[in-house]
Amino acid sequence: MEPYIKCAECGPPPFFLCLQCFTRGFEFKKHQSDHTYEIMTSDFPVLDPSWTAQEEMALLEAVMDCGFGNWQDVANQMCTKTKEECEKHYMKHFINNPLFASTLLNLKQAEEGKTADTAIPFHSADDPPRPTFDSLLSRDMAGYMPARADFIEEFDNYAEWDLRDIDFVEDDSDILHALKMAVVDIYHSRLKERQRRKKIIRDHGLINLRKFQLMERRYPKEVQDLYETMRRFARIVGPVEHDKFIESHALEFELRREIKRLQEYRTAGITNFCSARTYDHLKKTREEERLKRTMLSEVLQYIQDSSACQQWLRRQADIDSGLSPSVPMASNSGRRSAPPLNLTGLPGTEKLNEKEKELCQMVRLVPGAYLEYKSALLNECNKQGGLRLAQARALIKIDVNKTRKIYDFLIREGYITKA
Repeated sequence: MEPYIKCAECGPPPFFLCLQCFTRGFEFKKHQSDHTYEIMTSDFPVLDPSWTAQEEMALLEAVMDCGFGNWQDVANQMCTKTKEECEKHYMKHFINNPLFASTLLNLKQAEEGKTADTAIPFHSADDPPRPTFDSLLSRDMAGYMPARADFIEEFDNYAEWDLRDIDFVEDDSDILHALKMAVVDIYHSRLKERQRRKKIIRDHGLINLRKFQLMERRYPKEVQDLYETMRRFARIVGPVEHDKFIESHALEFELRREIKRLQEYRTAGITNFCSARTYDHLKKTREEERLKRTMLSEVLQYIQDSSACQQWLRRQADIDSGLSPSVPMASNSGRRSAPPLNLTGLPGTEKLNEKEKELCQMVRLVPGAYLEYKSALLNECNKQGGLRLAQARALIKIDVNKTRKIYDFLIREGYITKA
């Protein structure tokens, strides 16, 4: 109901408030009560000094409802103008107004110019794209040929081979004829299964698998796991119903996380969002202090050995400056550290760069195994959109310390990203 309030700082999308909520200082998500605002109302003239913007919209809605020319019904629906006033105003400003017509033309041309470089409208009569074999577009489309609605390699691609030697002749016995008909029926069932699978791929938009995987990654990790579990049921329900199911669970996850955050505030005795922001700031500060105390306890372990303490300080200085630690940490176990691995003559060494060779020497890992572990971690990172240390340890069944060094190296060199 007009007038209403529009926040000048929130958006997009725009944030609107009724007058009652505005007077109470209502706050929601990013909107705060001290934001600048605008008063929105339609009580002002647009085309005619005696017609407000609200009456202009009411006239257009009445003409749409009652039909052009039924001016008495239009006037009855508006209640504020007579039949003659409605007809005269509509004909003057919306039919015979050259400025209004040119404005509509300019808007149409601007809309066409906006979409000219971003999207090409596709109609059923247009010639579909025809990517060449083994091109990048063809690989992205999994070998799909839109002009034929077929794949380069179909499901059950050799189903026709069972029919190549079958020939129906008049002197076939009844049993032989029945056997040949059974083979044809089997072939028909295999064709139906091929069409069913193609329909699922087409309806669910699975032709471009890369784009489909990018869409999955916009969900939180918990929703991605649900997506992976429920994917097998997508063939039973339609694509719209399946997407609604996933979106509803994503919304439920967001609501549960928000409720958990609010419950944490309530447990801490917080009753307004201003105090909540202070609480979050103090909580972050406490976490940073706790991390510093952990680092200090690590220093105290080496304080009795001055050389080890100096090594630790130099290592922390390298980490703070963004460099890789140049000084390895000393060990208190009393065991002698193993010498670096000699990579001379080992298969796969030529595929490593200098930093990777240095890593394999320090962790005593043969190049072939390192390349295999690296490939597994890269594939999992690309699939999940990020990788945690726990996931890396689950993939690589070796010493956890070596896994940690490989994981940190790949993160530092930019091969993978943290989840």
